[in-house]
Amino acid sequence: MQAQTTEELVAKKCKPCEGGVEPCTLDEAKSQLARLPGWYLTHDGQRIRKDWTVKNFMAGMNFFNQVAQVAEADGHHPDIHLWGYRNAWIELWTHAIGGLSENDFILAAKIDRIPVELKK
Repeated sequence: MQAQTTEELVAKKCKPCEGGVEPCTLDEAKSQLARLPGWYLTHDGQRIRKDWTVKNFMAGMNFFNQVAQVAEADGHHPDIHLWGYRNAWIELWTHAIGGLSENDFILAAKIDRIPVELKK
């Protein structure tokens, strides 16, 4: 996978993945993450994650509802977490291949376009 701009990523739709494809290499993932500010590798490079400190509980829930709509439209679903009522994080990976695919970076770029009320 070649690194793409955020504009290139958001113009795409996630493709169904039922396995049978190789996950991105660590170098490919690092190259793409350089274009997605705030996202970082977890689980030995098999997942990507981003953290936010939201204004309050409802700001987090509103953000997550918007993320859910985008994720459902693309058929690619993230792990969404809220703890301590304002600490939000989202983790992405392609479950069917146990690692990262282009879909994860597409959804990350789309999530970055969603407005979120942050703690000031």
